[in-house]
Amino acid sequence: MTREIDIVSLYPKDMNIYGDSGNVLTVERRLALYGYEPRVHMVNQNDPWPDHADIILGGGGQDTGQKKIIEDFFRRADLLRSLAQDGVPMLMICGLYQLFGDYFATIDGSKLEGISIIPAYTVGQEVRMIGNLTEESDQFGTIIGYENHSGQTFLREGAKPLGHVAPGMGNNGEDGTEGARVHNVIGTYMHGSLLPKNPEIADFLIRTAVTRRYGSFMPDQTTEQAEEMRRIAKITEMARKTAAERPR
Repeated sequence: MTREIDIVSLYPKDMNIYGDSGNVLTVERRLALYGYEPRVHMVNQNDPWPDHADIILGGGGQDTGQKKIIEDFFRRADLLRSLAQDGVPMLMICGLYQLFGDYFATIDGSKLEGISIIPAYTVGQEVRMIGNLTEESDQFGTIIGYENHSGQTFLREGAKPLGHVAPGMGNNGEDGTEGARVHNVIGTYMHGSLLPKNPEIADFLIRTAVTRRYGSFMPDQTTEQAEEMRRIAKITEMARKTAAERPR
């Protein structure tokens, strides 16, 4: 029986300056190793939306990239809000994390309205928040990544932080929070790419998507696939250990 899972990569041309396409590759590979058939849809400006969207992944970009996509982004706003409310798992990194909020007031005095999936707002500043980052999450344990942003994001009522940082700047360098969770939507400033070093988050997205579409998550692995998963787990643990020991 075909067990397809449709992955939407949102604006990979303009919102992928920190290697966030690695998140798409990770979800695609892990789905295949679990015995599912991943189908990746690259959705850029004016591209058609696929018939199914089981997982939606978006990356980071400069202010100029955000401005390029904003018109098309707002045309899809109602659809994205509907999918989020319906429980579709999403991961939005940096620039798209900001645009999933209420607004982003940029350093040049302009204001980019968001689509208010995540109750949060962002304010640009001169100083960049940059460096290796480790945070603690109630659901995902220790999350390891790299932050590089100048926007300060402040969560509003209805949004829970993805985790808490110490040390590190996180959302705003003031309240110790990093990222946000609403429904099954995750927003974060974590680059790296995030998912190769944090398989707990990748598997959350996968399990949620598969269960939503098929009613349950039931891996069907060959011996070779199971061995490959074990090999990846060993490499991932070494990569996490190395990254966690790096100074900011």
